[in-house]
Amino acid sequence: MGKVRDVYNIDDKYMAMVVSDRISAFDVVLPKGIPFKGQVLNQIAAKFLDATADIVPNWKLATPDPMVTVGLKCEGFKVEMIVRGYLAGSAWREYKAGNRVLCGIQLPDGMVENQKFPTPIVTPTTKADEGHDENISREEIIRTGLVSKEDYDQLEKYSLQLFQRGTEIAAQKGLILVDTKYEFGKRDGKIYLIDEIHTPDSSRYFYAEGYEERLAKGEHQRQLSKEFVREWLMENGFQGKEGQKVPEMTDEIVNSITDRYIELYEHITGEKFVKADDCTDIKTRIEKNVIDCLAKL
Repeated sequence: MGKVRDVYNIDDKYMAMVVSDRISAFDVVLPKGIPFKGQVLNQIAAKFLDATADIVPNWKLATPDPMVTVGLKCEGFKVEMIVRGYLAGSAWREYKAGNRVLCGIQLPDGMVENQKFPTPIVTPTTKADEGHDENISREEIIRTGLVSKEDYDQLEKYSLQLFQRGTEIAAQKGLILVDTKYEFGKRDGKIYLIDEIHTPDSSRYFYAEGYEERLAKGEHQRQLSKEFVREWLMENGFQGKEGQKVPEMTDEIVNSITDRYIELYEHITGEKFVKADDCTDIKTRIEKNVIDCLAKL
């Protein structure tokens, strides 16, 4: 069970991933869920898995419920593949601190925050069972045997191809795919793309309009991600530190976060969001839909 997703192993053959309405920030699950958030993330991921299936096989078999994906069980690699097209987030924090080597990659001097890299870079992290993921270089991954050279080269190739496809799709929607993470697994000796892909929880998007002007002025970029939730928490004195208390999540706040997630969905997919049937017992609905799906597999 993850912070916001529940994953079920079915006979060591299939996986059912339920994307809940729970929401986390600063490694803390907030006290109230966000209605339709799970549906938003699950359906975005499903669309992008379908839109990239010609690049790499993926784990998805069906989405029997708006909040659920059922797919093949794969043995996950112990690394996450982070692809960065721009100097942002933790990469910028490292750069600002004076570091010019990120995961074994030499970065040019004189860059500014949110500037585009000459070509996208892959900055893998170890997939920690507990605690935070750690940056790691390609050489270290291969040397320590975390992933074989042959497999790692394939993961890197797939990741860059997926990022290119995601970049093209985002551009059609007036967006810039800044950075994202991919997870892969193996089944019967074959590599599969697993987990979610190109969602606002796993990726950072900028609005293309005004990007150059903001960059030139050193201003913050307009983002399409769940950053707005972190900003609301910080404005109210919470960053997950000891002794800090999560601010009250009023119905107004919760509804406004729902509205933002729906806005994210419609902008990223270019489609109108259709809320799942208003169901007071979502658990029963999910169970029925997953059982019906498994009976057909």
